[in-house]
Amino acid sequence: MNRIRSNWHFMRFFRLALAVFSGWQAVETGQWVFWLFAVFFLLQAIFHFGCGPKGCSVPKKSNL
Repeated sequence: MNRIRSNWHFMRFFRLALAVFSGWQAVETGQWVFWLFAVFFLLQAIFHFGCGPKGCSVPKKSNL
């Protein structure tokens, strides 16, 4: 739950906005494929997925 509430930044808000926009387009146009985009971006925004290759580095800890 803490992962959902913390570390909100521009890209998370942008993904959330894309999810809302895609969901709205799905309702307005009746195209079900927009629901796929809406769910995809919503999950990325909520659970903070979406780092590209080598975009999310994990700090290395030495085992000394």
